[in-house]
Amino acid sequence: MAREHHTKVLILGTGAAGLTAAIYAARANLEPIVIDGLEPGGQMTITTDVENYPGFADVVQGPWLMEQMIEQAGKVGTRFFSDIVMSVDLSRRPFEATGDGGDIYSGDALVIATGAQARWLGLESEQRLRGFGVSACATCDGFFYRGREVAVIGGGNTAVEEALFLTNFATKVSLIHRRDELRAEKILQDRLFANGKIEPVWDSVLEEVLGTDDPPGVTGARVRNVKSGEVSELNVEGIFIAIGHDPNTELFKGQLDMDEDGYIVTAPDSTTTSVPGVFATGDVQDKVYRQAVTAAGTGCMGALDAEHFLAENPAEAEAAE
Repeated sequence: MAREHHTKVLILGTGAAGLTAAIYAARANLEPIVIDGLEPGGQMTITTDVENYPGFADVVQGPWLMEQMIEQAGKVGTRFFSDIVMSVDLSRRPFEATGDGGDIYSGDALVIATGAQARWLGLESEQRLRGFGVSACATCDGFFYRGREVAVIGGGNTAVEEALFLTNFATKVSLIHRRDELRAEKILQDRLFANGKIEPVWDSVLEEVLGTDDPPGVTGARVRNVKSGEVSELNVEGIFIAIGHDPNTELFKGQLDMDEDGYIVTAPDSTTTSVPGVFATGDVQDKVYRQAVTAAGTGCMGALDAEHFLAENPAEAEAAE
């Protein structure tokens, strides 16, 4: 039987943004409800070694870090629901989200923290070695490839930026692109071609990630030339997939303003969206940094913005008391 659950602050998503929002909202006595969605813990749960999150002198594991955030949020009063939101209604307050079992979750304010997903090639070997030499974030993992050779897949701004960043650590970066010219901005291309550590591999696609299972790790890349059909192997120890990200914003299309890539538009220096009382945090509105620490920062902002909104716009029942 479907049930209804109401809260002052409803939070969708349990990545770094959603959990930080929950911690701040709970400490403000707003009794938040968090719905975890399809990927509880967010992208950090598929990250192994985390070395750049402040507060930890030693490397920590992504899943463990998210477990700690969940436990912290729970201790200060957050209520968690394991459900998948199928639809939302932002046309009136309280805002409503309907779960796949029919449960209705309503909130006087809504914090969106549904994150984004990296686009993957769909190779079995890519999935098997994800987190063990296959990554979608050079900023997160590039440090682990000091003195090694790596490959980047893609030809847009993201791929070129990742390749340039990786030259700070790797001895050689092979940029594998299916065409014979890049789609990246001209200034980025100029920087790439001027960097002696980067070697473009034109007209080519990644056919298979080569590696071992025990211990898991990447040992190479099998690459096919799309024009000649020739297959070759690159001796690399890291492969970075840089073909873009997709924000998880399908639920909100037609209800919130978004940019051409589907990211929710927020006001400058704020998490405020085009609907008063709805706030967007983390990777649903950040297409530039996409880091756990920046997501956590906007999660804090979202909770504070929600708190201020509720103080200025009390719910009808509260106003009537």
